[in-house]
Amino acid sequence: MVLMFEGDRQHLFRMLRGIKNRFGPTSELGVFAMAPSGLEPVADPSRALLAERPTEAAGSVVASVLEGSRPLLVEIQALVASSYGVPRRVVTGLDAHRVALALAVLERHAGARLGDRDVFVKVTGGVDVDDPAVDLAVVAAVASSLSGQPVPEGSVLVGEVGLTGEIRSAPRIAERLKEAAQLGFHHCLAPSDVPGYQVERVRTVSQALAALGLHSD
Repeated sequence: MVLMFEGDRQHLFRMLRGIKNRFGPTSELGVFAMAPSGLEPVADPSRALLAERPTEAAGSVVASVLEGSRPLLVEIQALVASSYGVPRRVVTGLDAHRVALALAVLERHAGARLGDRDVFVKVTGGVDVDDPAVDLAVVAAVASSLSGQPVPEGSVLVGEVGLTGEIRSAPRIAERLKEAAQLGFHHCLAPSDVPGYQVERVRTVSQALAALGLHSD
């Protein structure tokens, strides 16, 4: 078994990720907190990661992601600001190439003007996320910051974004939504229905932004 610790040393949380075992690659994740006595396991990681999330703040979106076999709720934050030189793209906790793709789709298919603005995107809590289903939350967070309009409270977003602006389904969505429901998130935007959960189906980025009451300009 190969294990690796992740997490910013300035943050409370540490992630113990299983890279591979005797049977091949794996991506299991354990969440721990630094305490005076040392590392302690976090019993409810989603609740802990969202504990300091601001309410009704533009640029803040909750995504339900999979880390190994574990569904996890994380906060995606974005800040769009005027640029005073070459526009910067600063990404923390996400694949910078995926974020660049999301920004390009937002410009091309939702009419957002980002070419002369700095864009900062991060996952709070020092977590690294590589689940493609975080794409929709990234797009919504940037659009929310750009417009100054917060995403409606109680919303959680799930979906991979394609280059033509379509939103693609995510695996094990029922487990993702079960985790969201346990924390009181009652409204989900996703590309497919899930029996037993309130899901607003959206097939394109523009549909998703309209459903959230966001405009991109």
